[in-house]
Amino acid sequence: MDEKIIAGRFSGRTLIVTGAGSGIGRACARRLLLEGATVVGVDISQERLDEVAADVPTGHFLTVAGDVRETTVIDEVVALAGDVDGLANVAGVMDGFLPLAEVDDDTWHRVMSINLDAVMRLSRAVLPGMLERGRGSIVNVTSEAGLRASAAGTAYTASKHAVIGLTRSAAFFYTPRGVRVNAVAPGATLTNIEAPFLSKSAAERIGPFLQVSVPPPAEAHQVASAITWLLSDDASNVSGAVLSVDGGWAAV
Repeated sequence: MDEKIIAGRFSGRTLIVTGAGSGIGRACARRLLLEGATVVGVDISQERLDEVAADVPTGHFLTVAGDVRETTVIDEVVALAGDVDGLANVAGVMDGFLPLAEVDDDTWHRVMSINLDAVMRLSRAVLPGMLERGRGSIVNVTSEAGLRASAAGTAYTASKHAVIGLTRSAAFFYTPRGVRVNAVAPGATLTNIEAPFLSKSAAERIGPFLQVSVPPPAEAHQVASAITWLLSDDASNVSGAVLSVDGGWAAV
């Protein structure tokens, strides 16, 4: 399915996208640029960010290469963006489908720090400016694993459920002050994120569910279209929502 670009929808707006060098984050940054935004793209790889800049040479793509978990990177992003109109928290990692009895501390802390802590800290950093101006939109990427237990391992599932709680809490506090906060829950999506089964018991338990219930994977730009819609004024009365972008998986 082709993208339906809405020219000028984000003209004069500045938005931050994490994980902007690949997958859904790259598709989101590209879509926003094509629709007129100034985008501050954050990714661990400068090379991948440069590829995005070459793909959409608008001159409005500002980049920060670094780990979004680090305070210095967050500070650099916020300083570079200035007045932030929107934030898409896309960056995330998988957990090897490890169940609770098999998950190690390093995996747990890595997944939680990227999928949840970084989302909280960057959102916290941009909110004061949004609240001062009385407008803004934050979109967090959760997952089908934020809605059910049979889509990933324990760490990833817990992190994505927590993202939904974070989203709804922020929406409750800040929607009356002009800042909308929503989440998208993608299902299977064609990206470069590796998701191997590192647990035999998990493969035996989850495998049958995935074989029966998962719709065909989406293109990254299909998820990006939902994110950009929620960031835009077209969704001006939407806040606290969790939008499934999963080909109907949530209905199974």
